[in-house]
Amino acid sequence: MFRWFIVIFFALMLISALTPWLHKLGFGKLPGDFSFRLLGREWNIPLASTLVLSLLASLVSKLI
Repeated sequence: MFRWFIVIFFALMLISALTPWLHKLGFGKLPGDFSFRLLGREWNIPLASTLVLSLLASLVSKLI
């Protein structure tokens, strides 16, 4: 179980590091990605981007 915590921690670090680069490519701005302001803070819910990245990861894993 501890190993999964480490994997999730590193995955979140990688995602947060790649977020600006992914925004330049258009991820997070697809139709189906929600962005709103609440309590003085910007909130993003990237539903469509998550689906696209999951499909890409799935295709890469099938090819390997």
